[in-house]
Amino acid sequence: MIVIVTLVVALMLSAAVSALFFKDLLSAVIASCLVSLFASILFLFLQAPDVAMAEASIGAALITAVFMIALRRTKRYEE
Repeated sequence: MIVIVTLVVALMLSAAVSALFFKDLLSAVIASCLVSLFASILFLFLQAPDVAMAEASIGAALITAVFMIALRRTKRYEE
């Protein structure tokens, strides 16, 4: 169990760091979606299924959709 939690935390940190360094904003939005998805998996392993469902639905789905709509109305690549 500790190994799986450590792996999920490492994946979450690597997705967060990669979101910082992407020049393509779509890739950064997808990486931030992965951070929320890994957080919901971590909450599931920590025996909090209600928080995991809220994080998956709001953090991974809704916020990503809002970022995609905002990205569609602006430039995709950072200058």
